[in-house]
Amino acid sequence: MKRRRLLQTAALAPLAASGLRASNVVAMPKGKAEHCIFIWLGGGMAHMDTFDPKALGDPKASPKKAGAAYPAIETSVPGVQVCEHLPKTARLMEHITVMRTIHHNIINEHAIATNFVHTGRQISGDTTYPSLGSIVAHQRGAANPKVPAYMLIGYPNPSRGPGFLGAKHGNIYLTDTQSGPAGFTRPADVTAQRVSAREKLLAPLQERVARDSMLADYEAAQREALRLAGPEFMRNFKLDGEPADLRNAYGSEFGQRCLLARRLVQDGVRFIEVSHNLAFVNGTGWDTHNDGQEKQHYLIKDLDDALSTLITDLKNHGLLDKTLIALGTEFGRPPEFDGGGGRGHQCSTFSLLLAGGGLNHCGAYGVTDDLAKQIVENPVSVPDYHATIHAALGINPAHELIAGTRPVPITDGGKPVAKLFG
Repeated sequence: MKRRRLLQTAALAPLAASGLRASNVVAMPKGKAEHCIFIWLGGGMAHMDTFDPKALGDPKASPKKAGAAYPAIETSVPGVQVCEHLPKTARLMEHITVMRTIHHNIINEHAIATNFVHTGRQISGDTTYPSLGSIVAHQRGAANPKVPAYMLIGYPNPSRGPGFLGAKHGNIYLTDTQSGPAGFTRPADVTAQRVSAREKLLAPLQERVARDSMLADYEAAQREALRLAGPEFMRNFKLDGEPADLRNAYGSEFGQRCLLARRLVQDGVRFIEVSHNLAFVNGTGWDTHNDGQEKQHYLIKDLDDALSTLITDLKNHGLLDKTLIALGTEFGRPPEFDGGGGRGHQCSTFSLLLAGGGLNHCGAYGVTDDLAKQIVENPVSVPDYHATIHAALGINPAHELIAGTRPVPITDGGKPVAKLFG
């Protein structure tokens, strides 16, 4: 081969390769949801005791009999059952799809499993991967330029953070629904004029920050915080403006967080994570080892009140088709009872949930065996679950982000569940 021909062939090779890849590209479904409310049940929800009920077990028998802790009830979708402590949600099942065949291989580490379900990737080397919320914030931004794109109602940690996307795609968090984000409410003696004077003093320091530096991301986040720390955005946290019967229907503090999430959606926040970490209800939260199992039904009833009211409230405001509700937890629970009458951890199969968002819901997707330990039909990986959420929000789950100089697809090979898209 002559030198000129060799160089021409080498130059055209990348184009030929890209053409080959293009011919093999699978069309991704694209939904029309505009917002996502991600409910996090930290600790590991027992799927058999909630959304994938099986035959009853008995923790007090000798030997203990594996199985569900509660009887099952029918739902509004024929053939789909849930546990008896979810009656309000059962009546709305046509708006819901429980993905009963989620799986991964992280069984004993809560923190690592939490990170995996939030990011869709295993911890690897020195790369910190972005959370689901940060990716949505990066790809879609806020629906209203006057509000943040991503808010967390709960405690922040790296699993919920922006990773390599940088601080400007992180969350604004709060732990108290009444006071809102810490530091955003101005003291009574700090007038608008005093705030303006302080910002003028800060401006020269901000201007010294190099544009391409890591510090620039934090400077941008600081500007955003200053912009939001005012009455227009903070009015969202005045829940006493809502009708008393609606607030009562939402129920506990967790329910009030869900109500706040609806208000934030109305104001244009793109992604809101709502954490249900009220461990005092049963002593352990969703990590139902030993005695936590005995009072688990209080948690389930709390979830039933909040989730069913959120679905109905969004529907009444014309927002259900525009708002995807996702429910996450780090792993499930086995059918066997431990020595103290509780349950251990299970990652071979467990349940996550999607509701609203304009999807074609079917009540439940995927089938597990008689004890909800193994997958029988339609496995769904965590990356598949993420891909379904992204696709519902109009985001291509195969799109590549950039970590330094390295391209990183939004999901780790995840494929949306095609059945949910028309």
